[in-house]
Amino acid sequence: MELYFLGTGAGMPSKQRNVTSIALNLLDERGTYWLFDCGEGTQQQILNSPVKLGRTEMLFISHLHGDHLYGLPGLLSSRSYLGGDTPLTLYGPPGLKRFVETALEVSGAHLTYSLNIVEIDQEGVIFEDPSFIVETARLEHRIECFGFRIIEKDQPGKLMHDKLAALGIPAGPVYGQLKQGLTVQLEDGRTLHGADYLGAPIPGRIVVILGDTRYCQGAEYLARGADVLVHEATFAMDKQELAYSFDHATSHDAAKIARDAGAGALILTHISSRYQGDAVTELLQEAQQLHANSYVAKDFWNFEIPRKAFLNEM
Repeated sequence: MELYFLGTGAGMPSKQRNVTSIALNLLDERGTYWLFDCGEGTQQQILNSPVKLGRTEMLFISHLHGDHLYGLPGLLSSRSYLGGDTPLTLYGPPGLKRFVETALEVSGAHLTYSLNIVEIDQEGVIFEDPSFIVETARLEHRIECFGFRIIEKDQPGKLMHDKLAALGIPAGPVYGQLKQGLTVQLEDGRTLHGADYLGAPIPGRIVVILGDTRYCQGAEYLARGADVLVHEATFAMDKQELAYSFDHATSHDAAKIARDAGAGALILTHISSRYQGDAVTELLQEAQQLHANSYVAKDFWNFEIPRKAFLNEM
C-alpha cells in the first residue's frame, strides 16, 4: 500500500505542481488503484506515472471545485481508450452525477465499462467489503466537502506451521482451512480449532485523505489514530486570517490536527503557488514544530505505508 501524488497544487496549476489528485496503490491488497480527486490534467499526470488507469477501481471526489473535478470527463473517456473494461465507481457530493452525465452527454462520449456514481448525502461508512472500510465526514469549506478515512481490516495472524508439524500434520488443505480460522475434523478423530494455531492478528492500516478544509472537528475525527494523514496546507502561519476567510488551512493547522488526533505521518499538500522552491521549507518547518513526522508532498512523489507488524519488528 502506498500513496502516489499526481497533483499537489492549490487552485490552479503551476510549473511545479498540478492541481489535486492522489492515487492509493492497492495492487498488493486487491490488484487495483483508488483515486482521490481529479483536477484538470490528471490524466496527463497519470501518463507520467506508474498508475494504471485501466486498473482504477474507485474514484472519490471530495468536493466540486474545479481544481478537484475538472479532469474527470477526460479521464473517464481515456479509460475506455486505454482498454479499461472493469466497472468504475465514483463517490462524491450531490451534483457529481449531474456534472458527469452532462459532460459525457454533451461531448458524445461512449464508455466501454460500467460507471456507477454514488452521491454522498450523509456522514459515515460509504463502502465496506471483507478487506476495507471507507468512512467519510464533512469538512469546513465554502461548499459541501468531505474527507475520507480508509480502514484496512485486520488480517489473520501467521499460521503456526511448527506447532502443526509437531502434531504430525503435514502441509496441505488442512493448513488452508486452519488459516481461515475454521475448525477441522481430522481422519484420526482429532479436532483442531483454527484460532489455536494462528498468531496475533496483523493490524490493518488507516489512511486519511482530506479535501479542502480549515481547522475543524470533522478533520480531527477522521484523523484519529491514522497511520497517515494527508491534509491541505494552502498557506503558512503568517496567512492564518487569509486561510480562515477562504476556508483553507495553514501548515500549522494541519500539524495541530495530526498531533491532537494521534496520527502517525502527516503529509501536506494543496500548496499555494506562492510557495515555490525553497519557500516550501517554511511550511514543512512550521508543521514539524508541532508534529515531527511531517512531509510536504510534491508531484510524482510516493509514500509507502508499511504494516504495523513490520514497523514493530524494525
